Amino acid sequence: MIKIPVTVEKTYKPIREVEVQYEIDDKKCKKCQDRPCLKVCPVDAIHEIPPDNHIEIDEKCIGCILCREACPYDAIKMKTILSEPIREPTPTINPKLCLNCGACVAACKTGAIELVASGKEEIHPVIDEEKCVRCGYCARACPSEAIKYGEILPRAVATGKALVINHNKCIGCMTCTRVCPSKGAIKVGKVSKLPYIDPAYCARCEKCMDVCPSTAIKYTTRTTAIRKFNRIHTMEMVSEILEKETEKVAEATSRINSILENIADEISNKHDEKSFEIDITDQIKEKIKEIIDGDIEIDEIVEIIEKTKPHREITSLEEKCIGCGACVDECPVNCIELEMPAPISIGEECVYCGKCVQACPVEAITLKEEFFTIKDDRILFTRREIKGPKSGKVIPDDMICQACGICVNKCPVNALSLKNDKIIVDQEACISCGECEKICTVNAIKLIAD
Repeated sequence: MIKIPVTVEKTYKPIREVEVQYEIDDKKCKKCQDRPCLKVCPVDAIHEIPPDNHIEIDEKCIGCILCREACPYDAIKMKTILSEPIREPTPTINPKLCLNCGACVAACKTGAIELVASGKEEIHPVIDEEKCVRCGYCARACPSEAIKYGEILPRAVATGKALVINHNKCIGCMTCTRVCPSKGAIKVGKVSKLPYIDPAYCARCEKCMDVCPSTAIKYTTRTTAIRKFNRIHTMEMVSEILEKETEKVAEATSRINSILENIADEISNKHDEKSFEIDITDQIKEKIKEIIDGDIEIDEIVEIIEKTKPHREITSLEEKCIGCGACVDECPVNCIELEMPAPISIGEECVYCGKCVQACPVEAITLKEEFFTIKDDRILFTRREIKGPKSGKVIPDDMICQACGICVNKCPVNALSLKNDKIIVDQEACISCGECEKICTVNAIKLIAD
């Protein structure tokens, strides 16, 4: 173990002593060949010690944490110990204004306030200086303003330093939010997903600073702290406004999707033909006008229509099936079972690739596909019968792809792989089933059918 004495910047109060303890867990250390901890150390403070080549840290260590971040096995631990802070004076209670209601007792997060009574005095609140962390929450909770925190706020808080969270160092563990006794002092941003401090509520009890595992909380000038808070708070308000607008767009999109689904069901039920193509532009416009004020142009809903997934349906004809099992052998996802003597049963795992249709010697399997398309600024509803394996090319969009790997895990023939956060497609192995396009949550994969 190596101990490093460090000092924090000088504030209105004396310098606080900090002790950083580094320790290497030999059980976790795998003595990896690359030795990344040795490579990243800027002062050569890490060494291999023979004969077993275990790792040790010497006194040259400056506490930069690069070795800890580089270790792939989390074998390097760091513990920061701060000296006791010099606290503000405890809040004072004005007995003439106090209603003895107990609101401050209920508000105190550390149990520092209790109601006491004696033979000479009525019941009244008393503050335990040892337990009090000077958060000022009792003063804000008092209905009669009987509790004063210094001169309303301490002069040092009003004009001196303030605590801020360095988001470049913050690891998002939220430990600070759990220990803060002052309600509303530490908020969590919806945009960054990281905590930030409101200087108006923070009383610098330093509990958050004491427990922060990445030493991301530090003092700065109050002006800088307020400026940083206002910037983050403004981003949060803008985000909230955009979120509401996005909800409106999503609601309208959902309604249009519902219209398309209803029209598709209506047309599909009216037609028995194996293949057809119908212009439904006017029908869709009329339906959309009912939910959206004003006229709508086709190009305004093109994107929604393009993202509408085709409906596929596969059927086995009992009167034709001879139970030969050719389709069973051909199915790439093993979803076809032979129920002797006939017919076959096709499970829900089917990806509608069309291989079984081609393999069937008596044409006992039919596969149809229904979808919307746009040609010459007109919306068409198309049904077609698929006679054999589909062919095409799967093209991932690296700019949109989030490298989540869902498509890789769901590909029925293992034609997709994830390398360097990019989707790689084995076009020869791909069966153009379109499952990857169907399940992608951000529409980053397109199947361009031949």
